[in-house]
Amino acid sequence: MKKAALGPAFVSLACLLSAPAFASPPAGQDSAKVTPDMIQTASDIPADWKQPEGNFDYVKREVMIPMRDGVKLHTVILIPKGAHDLPMLLERTPYNAGGFVRNNSPHMADAVWSGDKDWADGSYILVWQDVRGKYGSEGKYIMTRPPMGPLNPTTTDDTTDAWDTIDWLVKNLKASNGKVGMIGSSYDGWTVAMALLHPHPALKVAAPESPMIDGWMGDDWYHYGALRQVNLDYFTGQMTKKGAGEEVPRENYDDYTNFLEAGSAGDYAVVHGFRQLPWWNRFSAHPAYDAFWQLQALDRLLPEHPSSVPTMWLQGLWDQEDIYGAVHAWEALDKAGHGANNHLVIGPWWHSQINRDGWHMGPLKWPGNTTAEFRRQVMIPWFNHYLRGTPLARPLPEAMIYNPVEKRWDRFAHWKPASEQSLTPLYLQADMGLGFQQPAGGSDSDSYVSDPAKPVPYLPRPIPQKNDRWRTWLVQDQRFVVDRPDVLSYTTPVLEKTVAIQGAPIADLFARTTGTDGDFVVKLIDVYPGTDPTDPAMGGYELPVALDIFRGRYRKSFSDPSPIPANTVQEYRFRLPTVNYEFKPGHRIMVQIQSTLFPLYDRNPQTYVPNILFAKPADYRKATVTIEHGPDGRSAVLLPVVAASGH
Repeated sequence: MKKAALGPAFVSLACLLSAPAFASPPAGQDSAKVTPDMIQTASDIPADWKQPEGNFDYVKREVMIPMRDGVKLHTVILIPKGAHDLPMLLERTPYNAGGFVRNNSPHMADAVWSGDKDWADGSYILVWQDVRGKYGSEGKYIMTRPPMGPLNPTTTDDTTDAWDTIDWLVKNLKASNGKVGMIGSSYDGWTVAMALLHPHPALKVAAPESPMIDGWMGDDWYHYGALRQVNLDYFTGQMTKKGAGEEVPRENYDDYTNFLEAGSAGDYAVVHGFRQLPWWNRFSAHPAYDAFWQLQALDRLLPEHPSSVPTMWLQGLWDQEDIYGAVHAWEALDKAGHGANNHLVIGPWWHSQINRDGWHMGPLKWPGNTTAEFRRQVMIPWFNHYLRGTPLARPLPEAMIYNPVEKRWDRFAHWKPASEQSLTPLYLQADMGLGFQQPAGGSDSDSYVSDPAKPVPYLPRPIPQKNDRWRTWLVQDQRFVVDRPDVLSYTTPVLEKTVAIQGAPIADLFARTTGTDGDFVVKLIDVYPGTDPTDPAMGGYELPVALDIFRGRYRKSFSDPSPIPANTVQEYRFRLPTVNYEFKPGHRIMVQIQSTLFPLYDRNPQTYVPNILFAKPADYRKATVTIEHGPDGRSAVLLPVVAASGH
């Protein structure tokens, strides 16, 4: 048998096998040697890294400030380099004080978050502090810790913590002028309001922005007894960890489906572990407006402990989270005779938009950046006046409220609180009409069937958990529900002259239901002309001007609910959010009425149960709701009408 010829592969393999294990280094090159400096047995992370900051225009300090009971609170301080005799701006937060310094830029204005950029020009010392028990602070976290008293038997609260913090800042920041302003939005606005209950003498000016003032009446947790159940994510995000927790996991992309399949809000919460949360257990045990809520309502407490600190109460016209707090705190103080140092500002904004750009509100576009202009032209000069003594080019009036139709700020030397308003009824009429004349003739009413199994959505579906439309849902075009059989829409004829309103409209419904409980949603809407050549997308737009929800069991008392007598006319009267608006000629005014606004608000079972949070599946029943606008009840929305030129 003949031998096979040896191929190239065989030759290469043979060469490799015959080669030495290590080739000799080329001539003139020494073999590798390990020297001591090559060996590292300790960690490559130094024990105490010091960042060179020679090119920084500020100095960052992180300190633990002791409170009167020994608990230390984590505080982040930015001091402009070379600073002397500067005022301090303090914000107290449960949202991570360190997170307000967003990056490691050497320039102070670039390092801070958007809400503080205009303040970071080298003329302020900026201070952020974690509240007790959150992020870097010691102590126990208690949700919106109540003031010392029946609900808080300790010797500290957020009033004393603010006092102790300011006292430390004044004594230890030598670059300061010893004067402090406080600012903050939402929960941080609540901490400002708490500081005002007993302010430190160095606190010279304050601005609670969209503050959470009364969580049951109309801020984060409830609106007139109806639970804002989508806020349950806040419970786990805020209270499952000292830092940031996770939101509730979802089975479905659409929250409408998630909450509907869960049953009651309480069932949803319990399935997701909420019984581990002390706040949920306290919260869910008090669905009515009892002492648990009343004793921490700051619009009740502030007039009892009025301060002389000049205060700007600020919120948005379409604040989707805390539309109640600022205006009610201001009204309570004004009514108690403390209007001189308290000012009301309502901008064309969503919740906390004052700290971001303000070019538009959903589809509504403004001629400028309303937030930046307000901060630079009004807010900061006003703070400077009290913290530096600089004169004001123009005094701040009692109220500044944006007119979103004329696209301008209106200034009011005296803004009438709701209790002083003159109201003009806009009556529901026959044939789904609406008008200022009282209906004539016999009995008249309209009915719809409210089915808890098919609630009216507050936004077009799907409504995901992460929802960019959340911020602007209060200006959502309402045509998406106008044809639903469980939504009544009453409309005026086309207006021939402007109808201007300034204040808080009042919903005044006379209704009967076949159920023994039920909710009422009332929307005041501006219906645009069918075409708009300058902005075609606004043709026929149905823009909500003000809307809210009311839980029927509280028609007689917020603290002592009672069943609705079936098939018996009852009056449901409740206030809508404050507005400064003009319905123009060519437009129409619409009033919509419905019984659900889901899944933002939990479903009313329409059968009276002691605690709706834990209603059982069998409790949820259809009900026929009848709205009266004849002799049995002249249902209307009461409007604070003013002369169109009055501003």
